[in-house]
Amino acid sequence: MPTVLIAASGPEITSPGQLRGRKIASPSLGNTQDVALRAWLRSQGFSTDTAGGGDVSVVPQDNAQSLETFIAGTIDGAWLPEPWATRLIQDAGAKVLVDERDLWPAGRYVTTHLMVATTFLDAHPDVVQRILLATIQAVDFVDANPAEAQRIANAEIQRWTSKALGETLLAGAWGNLTFTVDPIASSLQKSASDAQALGLLDDPGDLAGLYDLAPLNALLRSQGRAEVAGL
Repeated sequence: MPTVLIAASGPEITSPGQLRGRKIASPSLGNTQDVALRAWLRSQGFSTDTAGGGDVSVVPQDNAQSLETFIAGTIDGAWLPEPWATRLIQDAGAKVLVDERDLWPAGRYVTTHLMVATTFLDAHPDVVQRILLATIQAVDFVDANPAEAQRIANAEIQRWTSKALGETLLAGAWGNLTFTVDPIASSLQKSASDAQALGLLDDPGDLAGLYDLAPLNALLRSQGRAEVAGL
């Protein structure tokens, strides 16, 4: 779970109430961070709309652009995933106004799911089981060997983007992540409900059918671990 936050610069923004009339960036309209930002602003009594109007102007833009516009002073803050949140702090002097972990029970909410088509699961349960086992083992490795996991991850980032993250940036962002095989299903339902209330999503209905955690829980039981919950 990456830390997602509003990063506000300058002494003039030190509390949520001072965001009225400000411009805050999100990664894209209707995505996880955009919904979380708009829902939080609504909880603070602020209105927003998809055109950038309302009490607080939400401006969807690429994460890299948000770093640039924050430095240029054309936005007042941003609600970003890692490593961009840490980049704003380290490279642009941003301050943390809201840490999204503080908004969720036990500070836990989902940002990434491992998904497989039902037809594939029915046809190849053995393959899915191996994928799940590998995922459990990978999470165990990451939790037990954070330095080595960072090195491996950064090598892959460099391979796919041609540029590795700086060690200080990577370490800072990594410290805000939680690696788990628990889908934290209740947080997805809450996010979907927030998106619907904001007019960004049609009624999603009950998402319980999205989860089939039986294969994962069977593996966890076989290893003497606690099962994870669906909806």
